[in-house]
Amino acid sequence: MHFDTDALQGQAHRFMPKHLQALMSKAQAAINSGVDDAMEGVARRTFLKVSAASGFALGAFPLVAAAQRAGSATAPAGLKPFEQPSAFVRIDADGTVTVTINRLEFGQGVQTGLPMILAEELDADWSKVRSVHGDASAAYADPLMGMHLTGGSNSIKNSYTQYRELGARTRAMLVSAAAAQWGVDASALRTSNGFVVGPGGKKLGYGALAEAAMKQPVPEKVALKDPKQFRLIGKPTGRLDAQAKSSGQQDYGIDVRLPGMLTAVVARPPVFGGKVKSLDDSAAKAIKGVKAVLRVPTDRGGEGVAVVADGYWPAKLGRDALKVEWDTSAVGKPDSTALLAQYRELATKPGLVAMQADMAPLAGAAHKISAEFVFPYLAHAPMEPLNCTIQLDGDKAELWMGTQMPGLDAMAAAKTLGLPPQNIQVHTQMAGGGFGRRAIPSSDYVVEACGVAKAVRTAGISAPVRTLWSREDDIKGGYYRPMHVHRAEIGFDAKGRILAWDHTIVGQSIIKGSPFEAFMVKNGIDATAIEGMKEPYNVPMKLSVHHPEVNVPVLWWRSVGSTHTAYVMETLIDEVARATQQDPVAYRMALMGDKHPRHKAALQLAVAQSGYGKKQLAPGRAWGVAVHESFESVVAYVVEASVKDGMPKLHRVTAGVHCNLAINPKSVEAQVEGSALMGLSMCLPGAAITLKDGVVEQSNFGDFAVPRITDMPQVTVHIVPSADPPKGMGEPGLPPLAPAFANAIAQITGKTPRELPFKLA
Repeated sequence: MHFDTDALQGQAHRFMPKHLQALMSKAQAAINSGVDDAMEGVARRTFLKVSAASGFALGAFPLVAAAQRAGSATAPAGLKPFEQPSAFVRIDADGTVTVTINRLEFGQGVQTGLPMILAEELDADWSKVRSVHGDASAAYADPLMGMHLTGGSNSIKNSYTQYRELGARTRAMLVSAAAAQWGVDASALRTSNGFVVGPGGKKLGYGALAEAAMKQPVPEKVALKDPKQFRLIGKPTGRLDAQAKSSGQQDYGIDVRLPGMLTAVVARPPVFGGKVKSLDDSAAKAIKGVKAVLRVPTDRGGEGVAVVADGYWPAKLGRDALKVEWDTSAVGKPDSTALLAQYRELATKPGLVAMQADMAPLAGAAHKISAEFVFPYLAHAPMEPLNCTIQLDGDKAELWMGTQMPGLDAMAAAKTLGLPPQNIQVHTQMAGGGFGRRAIPSSDYVVEACGVAKAVRTAGISAPVRTLWSREDDIKGGYYRPMHVHRAEIGFDAKGRILAWDHTIVGQSIIKGSPFEAFMVKNGIDATAIEGMKEPYNVPMKLSVHHPEVNVPVLWWRSVGSTHTAYVMETLIDEVARATQQDPVAYRMALMGDKHPRHKAALQLAVAQSGYGKKQLAPGRAWGVAVHESFESVVAYVVEASVKDGMPKLHRVTAGVHCNLAINPKSVEAQVEGSALMGLSMCLPGAAITLKDGVVEQSNFGDFAVPRITDMPQVTVHIVPSADPPKGMGEPGLPPLAPAFANAIAQITGKTPRELPFKLA
């Protein structure tokens, strides 16, 4: 495959940082030569290191290379699979335009946003536009990263130009087809709302031209619209999936039904990596509908027991009837209380240095803050639990699931099933949430489902198998946002000038041991653990990190490192402002200087729209402010909160958003509202995953709290106008919510909550 290295070098994103760009440059020549010898031109140790975990490099490169060579016959040699309209646009005879999206739709709105971008340049009739999911084919890889990924708020950002060009190429082909049919020069034609318009106003609908158009040469270069000409982009637009979802007709991965399909549930070891010591399955096999009880591999080298039945309920009853004795003697048994003590001790010691600054002024500073922050493990808890349906047919396999990484999961499936990668077909399904849990470098739930399907076939049963997780399986089965402890020592003067900031972070690495380690762990430091620290404030900071090894599977959680770093930064900045009797908004503006206009614009918009400092709040309420950038978008919150009988209450949230061009303002608004609610979930009592003797203590929403409708504040979202290319919005609304809420509480109580979830008593 040929990588566009110029584009890659301009892409600074956590999943593909500059460390990887160098590796990809080394791989390019070898990959161009074909799948079989793709390894030859690469530094073998580095490539194998990246490949080792779940076949990542193989999934990211050679499969794409193979499909590259099998591109459209009418496309110029320089066009990559993801630049060719034939893979993305289907126009039916009635003019219906179906757009294939190269991402997973799991609530973020890409099933509408990406078609809007393409339809804009196509000049399509929006009322006739539909969308479907792509698969693990090369065409649907991220155009800037060369791999299949829905994550990092990259969907719109990375595919904006791609989908514009796809629409423009399709439009040009339709015009060429009409010009040929009418015998006129293409320059004499224009398009409008699903029609090609010719001299004298005569028209041909896109549906009538589609077959001929797709036989036209694909233009390599196309002219794109001036943003001033946009009629769809930037306009609030209802979602294409809204009716199906609001009426209960939307199908998700959990709803897949195949003829003769069986359902499997797995009894997993109570401690991660445990194994079966003894098993009595006689009672389980006696349950009506149970077809098999099979020992199967589980994540992290563990072993479990799969109960396979003709439906979920008999499978569950069968699992309940199992008598399993577990062997956990060879694995660690973490305990939250002991871990916290260990983390606190580590936070007082020097760690791996991520940032360096002179700490000498700290000792003589007139004012000081010493602070410790505690953040628990958190579950993703999407509304649709994990599931994967597999049908084996000889040496071929089909998989149905809502996946954020279909290419990576396909490679993991091939490895587990012992099949050639090209014999794996992934059908990406709509997913009911994920927040990162469906983008697992280990492909844990897919690998497990493949192990179950393989065991079922070995047992002589020929049927598709759906492996289904319960809510309890989901809460207790990992992967989690890591537990963290922060320790800060800050020295500042009477005017709030920060003289020295000594900071330590303790928490597991989510990258170590994954395919991303080679290029995202530098000098032992996981880049995701420190993102969000220091910026946008120019303060002298010494930052060190400890990454303890713990037998708890951890993963990115919506907004990744910013879930904890934003809280620490924004509450401490507020605390310095209060200590020096300065308005927290004015203090932030001054501390930013003139280097962060987008932060300032977002904050000023939120302040202006909230009435901060101007309107009289209800008795007992206080303002809270926070601003944070993640995934290249900035969100500022001004909130109103109160505390009654020791319980905090969030009443009103005003958001100022700078995401550059908002493709669909309705989607931006929805993402901020959802992110704010998820940010609130971090603060509520019971919002923590804890372990005792290696066992997760929570199991469902009764003991792992999520916000209820009574917790939802009034949220208004305001977007800073911009015509610059769009940035990510799936995650940036989450990080500043909790610190804004905490800062309001501090205004009332005089004390900043230093532990999440909030403990005010």
